[in-house]
Amino acid sequence: MSAAALPAELWHGLAASPLFWPGATLAAYGAGTAVQARLGGLALANPVLIAILLLGALLKATGTPYADYFAGAMPIHLLLGPATVALAVPLVAALPLLRRSLSGILLAMMAGAILSAASGLLLVKAFGGSTGLALSMAPKAVTTPIAMALSETLGGLPPVTASLAIAGGILVAIASKPILTLCRVRDWRAHGLAAGTAGSGVGAAHAVRLHQTAGAFAGLAVGLNGLATSLLVGPIARLCGF
Repeated sequence: MSAAALPAELWHGLAASPLFWPGATLAAYGAGTAVQARLGGLALANPVLIAILLLGALLKATGTPYADYFAGAMPIHLLLGPATVALAVPLVAALPLLRRSLSGILLAMMAGAILSAASGLLLVKAFGGSTGLALSMAPKAVTTPIAMALSETLGGLPPVTASLAIAGGILVAIASKPILTLCRVRDWRAHGLAAGTAGSGVGAAHAVRLHQTAGAFAGLAVGLNGLATSLLVGPIARLCGF
């Protein structure tokens, strides 16, 4: 074997290990967490965003197809559902507060689900996008497993929907607190509802780090928004002409 072929041979052997891509994913997220901590919790230094950039650079540099990465990192993907369910843990400590706010929560969830689905559909329609892209946009604000299932049912493109859901969650994690603070919204319940409704699991995870009450309301919002969108997205798509 030539010296030039040796690095490629070593890389293929390393990438073939069943532990490599899960380990690389966890290491990338750990690096993102460390960077954010070093920057004093700066919202722009979101660990998920940093992990995506690091892993994308690794895939590009090694010529690894995304399908190969996804297959190798499947154990991480399988944990997505349990991680979403774990967002309900802060709810236990906030149940009395949640009961007192139930009517407002339900109203906010319905408004958020309708606006998110309709805006995605109408924006794509306004700019001449395809029906498949529009139907992929409609469930963009719900947590990724539900969003992908809804997209497939509607006739959209689940990988596109997953990308939009994650990108939206990162944007919410970065921008929600500064925007709400600028609007003089100081109630942690509102912060949590906004993060969970617009930013799905990524936004809710960020809310958990901000405040216990925000985390509780964000976890509830993820579940209720998923339910509301599942029920409403089909009729909304038909009303929008799809």
